[in-house]
Amino acid sequence: MQNVEKMTIALSPEMVSMVKEAVESGDYVSSSEVVRDALRLWKSYQASRLQEIEALKALWQQGVESGSGRFSSMDQIKAEARRLAAAED
Repeated sequence: MQNVEKMTIALSPEMVSMVKEAVESGDYVSSSEVVRDALRLWKSYQASRLQEIEALKALWQQGVESGSGRFSSMDQIKAEARRLAAAED
């Protein structure tokens, strides 16, 4: 392992139990390995979340740039929704 820095963290009793169970089950060699894996997963989740946010921003911008929609009132939207629902039946 490359440079390693020790850190003290505080966990809830439930989280401590989860870490201990992961090590005792043999899934991980140490509690440090559990935490490192959790941080890798968190980093991946954050990157994925950022991509989703950027995709939503792009879609929002496309919508703004596309101009006005087909419907100008909530009544028109509801009528279209009812029409589509009836067509599915």
